[in-house]
Amino acid sequence: MNEPIFAAMLILFLLAVGELISIMTRARIPMLLVVLIGYLITLWTGIFPKKIIDSSTIGTFGTLMIAPLIVHMGTLVPFKIIKSQIRAVIIALCGVAVAAVLILAIITPMFGYSSAVAGTGPLTGGTIAFILTAQKLKAIGQTGLVTIPALILAIQSLIGMPLASFFLRRHAKHVKKTLNQAAYTEVAAAADPESILTDSKRKTWIPKKYQTHVILLLQLFIGGALAIFLGNLTGINYSLWALVIGLIGAYIGFYNDKMLERANSFGIAMVGIIVITMSSMNDVTIHMFVGYLPVVLAIMAIGIVGIIAGGFVGAKLMKWNMNKGIAVALTALFGFPGDYLLCEEISRSVADNEAEQKTIFNEILTPMLVGGFTTVTTASVIIASILVQTI
Repeated sequence: MNEPIFAAMLILFLLAVGELISIMTRARIPMLLVVLIGYLITLWTGIFPKKIIDSSTIGTFGTLMIAPLIVHMGTLVPFKIIKSQIRAVIIALCGVAVAAVLILAIITPMFGYSSAVAGTGPLTGGTIAFILTAQKLKAIGQTGLVTIPALILAIQSLIGMPLASFFLRRHAKHVKKTLNQAAYTEVAAAADPESILTDSKRKTWIPKKYQTHVILLLQLFIGGALAIFLGNLTGINYSLWALVIGLIGAYIGFYNDKMLERANSFGIAMVGIIVITMSSMNDVTIHMFVGYLPVVLAIMAIGIVGIIAGGFVGAKLMKWNMNKGIAVALTALFGFPGDYLLCEEISRSVADNEAEQKTIFNEILTPMLVGGFTTVTTASVIIASILVQTI
């Protein structure tokens, strides 16, 4: 097990099992749930040694990729798309804002402020929010609290996807009722997430023939290094700088869209990030796991009520269908590809024919994808970055 290749192989095997289960269940059982629970069980039973991640050296690579990955996140959705879906953005933000306020207000007197902060960022987002929170908790010596964001990260989509499905299905049925023959006989082919979240007219500084994998990675690392420098200089968390650099860089043309994917490096970068997430669980014991379950369940319950309430208020303010607004807000609990799979499944099951299916799919897909980007990719990083500075 001291050989890095053997340790890396075992870790990748665990990740592959999680991927297979997620694919077979159409993301109803999230990959991260399988990986994190599986990793804990293998640690507790002695199947994996505690230093397996250090031996594999993947953790070092994952740490290196955090800042460039956040820069990449800023390049995912063009401003043009965000502008066209500003209502979805506002509703999604209402959901995470209300959830954050309720968690901090109710959980703090019950379990303490650190516990409230530990759960807030990851509940309203994904892996990066977890890593930022876990790093801070370890830095201040509250390693046990890492159990809270880890459990939330693992189980949130188990609850979020069925809830979003309930509200989105109701909206899809409403759309179906309002359809008439003229409205859907000439519907274009159903869009896919690649075309929706890509601005084909975007121009970049670097001519296409020079956009090699190495140059694209260099651009991301320039942004990541600048973010770290600004973070050290200003005291503002580097993750916020990285996100801003990605957004501005994409807007002015320094970055193209989906930079890591264009560099054929997104998959290996995500493996590194997930391994960092796993390594944060090294000191979690069975006693901690069981002991923090009440806190996790309380945060989940209060946070989900907050997201639904915020989505409802946002939908009313934006004059949207209530069910559509709440579903968009609930993307905070799962993001992509769960949002895409949900739209695909619901449009297929609600429609009576192919034309209806395409119309419903096109109606619900874009706001759900933009909602997921707003919450999981952007808002959660901002919330986690700000809140961890207060503990």
